[in-house]
Amino acid sequence: MKNVLLIGATGFVGSAVLKELVNRGHKVTAVARNLDKVLKNDNVTPVKADVADADVIARLAAGKDAIISAYNPGWTNPDIKKLIETNYPKILEAAKKSGVKRLLIVGGAGTLFVKPGLRVVDSGAIPAEIMDGVRPLGNFYLNVLMNEKSIDWVFLSPAGAFDEKGERTGKFRLGKDDLIVDQATGTSHISVEDYAVAMVDELENEAHHKERFTLGY
Repeated sequence: MKNVLLIGATGFVGSAVLKELVNRGHKVTAVARNLDKVLKNDNVTPVKADVADADVIARLAAGKDAIISAYNPGWTNPDIKKLIETNYPKILEAAKKSGVKRLLIVGGAGTLFVKPGLRVVDSGAIPAEIMDGVRPLGNFYLNVLMNEKSIDWVFLSPAGAFDEKGERTGKFRLGKDDLIVDQATGTSHISVEDYAVAMVDELENEAHHKERFTLGY
């Protein structure tokens, strides 16, 4: 059993990760804005905290085996760009202050390559209305995480899209920097449930270190 601090525990991805953690018997301190939405379980301790306060997050993370960050200000939040640019470095700062061994981040697909030299974010495939959430997280990975040497971080990029009606199959392919495309459909997709499987697999198995990896069908 791992003892984990999960940031963003009630979001689309965060809630799926929390469910997977609980189902595997891990102990979770779940950070969320609305504690009423946090999954109720004996192994879950809900905490309301501001990710912008690195000292508070560091104290919550102290003694844990890992931090999993599913932080997202909300795709409809008009300040999403500024909040990602401001708060993800603070989450990294908190992780380092806490002394926690590992930081696992719910990444985006934007920095994956669709062909040599061309990333998804520059391919024209991403709608303009969500670009303020995609590019800043990608820049954090490229400009900050890739230069980070003092903590064992992982950035897990999903496939190009989450299935609207997904299911937990436990069957998917892993990759590193290239977008994984479903050979049967020609699309890049994954269910949020299987994304959560891959994230908790990584927590348990520690197969990746100071790097990004990705998954898809």
